[in-house]
Amino acid sequence: MIRVAAIQMASGSNIAANLAEAEKQIEAAVAEGAEWVALPENFGLVGVRQEDVVAQAEAPGSGPIQDFLSALARRLGIVVVGGTLPVRADESRYFNRLPVYDAEGRCIAHYDKIHLFDVSLPDADESYQESAVIQPGNDVVVADVGGVKLGLAICYDLRFPELFRLLLDQGAELFVLPSSFTSVTGQAHWHTLLRARAIENLTAIVAPAQGGFHVNGRETYGHSLIADAWGNILAEKPAGAGFALADINLEQQRQMRERFPVLRHRNFSVRTE
Repeated sequence: MIRVAAIQMASGSNIAANLAEAEKQIEAAVAEGAEWVALPENFGLVGVRQEDVVAQAEAPGSGPIQDFLSALARRLGIVVVGGTLPVRADESRYFNRLPVYDAEGRCIAHYDKIHLFDVSLPDADESYQESAVIQPGNDVVVADVGGVKLGLAICYDLRFPELFRLLLDQGAELFVLPSSFTSVTGQAHWHTLLRARAIENLTAIVAPAQGGFHVNGRETYGHSLIADAWGNILAEKPAGAGFALADINLEQQRQMRERFPVLRHRNFSVRTE
């Protein structure tokens, strides 16, 4: 059994203020017994412009946001799934990186977002072009966190079920998905997609999210949640800063996979002609 918290924020352009808010929410979650905490996408910095984020991207392994995550994990003795932060790729682009810190403050794994959000939203005056400043990652990452296989994904990755199958094939027992879903897409698809990824893979999912209005004029959906392998929502934070907190029973999940062996029934020998 692992008690996990999915932290919800509405981050802005002041890194120090964002880190202070993250620390406040994490300490509150730990006070309620959280052993693992997961932060949302871009928790440390949401720029007014994309170029603002490029200018403040950190070097791999060192910088205010990474140092904060390491020190907090060590001080509180918890696992910290560090949302995402910008890590410099070159002078004009960065990786949107999800690091994982153990209870001693060591970065034991990281994942760079593969699928970039380059879209114009239907029926909304909003468009996004993440590839203008973000360098996509290439590696599918499952972190070994104290013997638990944690599959890493970020926001828009949720729409690509083949990524979650690859994570599953690498032994993932739990998914984490730091996100910054727009209000429009969140209302339409957030709960459906999260529950689908959990159900089809018989794998619990932790989804911390941005929720509220931001300095760049965008509104994010919130509804940070934790769902079990059957698609039941164990905890949810609909709006405002705070967290969703739940116990994840991985032994019960393993028993479910044995009793309902859908994952062993995958059959790719069918003819396509």
